[in-house]
Amino acid sequence: MQKKFKIEVDCANCAAKMEEAVRKIDGVTNASVSFMAQKMVIEADDSRFDSIMKDVVKACKKVEPDCEVYL
Repeated sequence: MQKKFKIEVDCANCAAKMEEAVRKIDGVTNASVSFMAQKMVIEADDSRFDSIMKDVVKACKKVEPDCEVYL
């Protein structure tokens, strides 16, 4: 399943780090974080999507504590 989310990220470097961290999460098949569009696209396992998204938010907060992911 692929879903798009609005995200508030402060810089392109942080967006790249978030994308790299999210791709390492178990169950995520692909991820894209765009600083310019303030958008995140996640492709992940359907059956565990909600729990995967909790890990995605944690990973993003680890890179940039004040970022917001609008689920």
